[in-house]
Amino acid sequence: MQLTPKERLIVALDVDNLKEATRLVNQLIDYVGVFKVGAQLFTSAGPEAIKMIQDKGGKVFLDLKYHDIPNTVAQATKIVAKMGVFMFTIHTLGGKEMLKAVVETIATFQLPGFKPVPGFKPAKPLVIGVSILTSLNQEGLKEIGINRDLRDEVIALAKLAKVAGVDGVVASTHEIKEIKNQCGLDFITVTPGIRPAGASPDDQKRIATAKEAIGVGADFIVVGRPIIAAENPVKVAEQIIEEIRG
Repeated sequence: MQLTPKERLIVALDVDNLKEATRLVNQLIDYVGVFKVGAQLFTSAGPEAIKMIQDKGGKVFLDLKYHDIPNTVAQATKIVAKMGVFMFTIHTLGGKEMLKAVVETIATFQLPGFKPVPGFKPAKPLVIGVSILTSLNQEGLKEIGINRDLRDEVIALAKLAKVAGVDGVVASTHEIKEIKNQCGLDFITVTPGIRPAGASPDDQKRIATAKEAIGVGADFIVVGRPIIAAENPVKVAEQIIEEIRG
């Protein structure tokens, strides 16, 4: 995929209110291609957060990890599509029927003025499957009753998403190469848990630098606290963009 370093960088707006999110977007809009709206901000500000980012010229990654019965998720993501977001997440653990219901629903949307990813389908949001959260390690996986090797579980879920027609998955750097081998180079990988070299891992278990993630084939990287909690968010964003470029 031919993307600029700016287009590859997703900043997670994991903040409590629209005012703080707006401050960050104003600071970072010239350096960041996509802003992630997750459960924290969406619970506080709802669709207004999405509109704010779009009004300022940014793209939105809506990361609500939809996981419910197929019809419920399909109807919810139909509303998401109407909002014109760039990409959004659904849980691969919802199963193939749920994944296909969403893909089929989203395929009907052709939004005027929507800018698709070069080389990808149409003017529609990208559907991204969540595999195993990067806050989970092998021990955590066993605690929820999954005894398969963590890496094998992620790859199996990625293959399930591919079969269902999903555009890509969220995955750590440890699984990207095999996902690309199994699902094809055009199958998108979005990598969270990105930290500048030497930064704290916080509550992430499977972390990497931007350079490491891009080096193994990540299409997009997600950075939250290292940027939004920094004294100078722009400086950290520029540092990460240089890592991507390098």
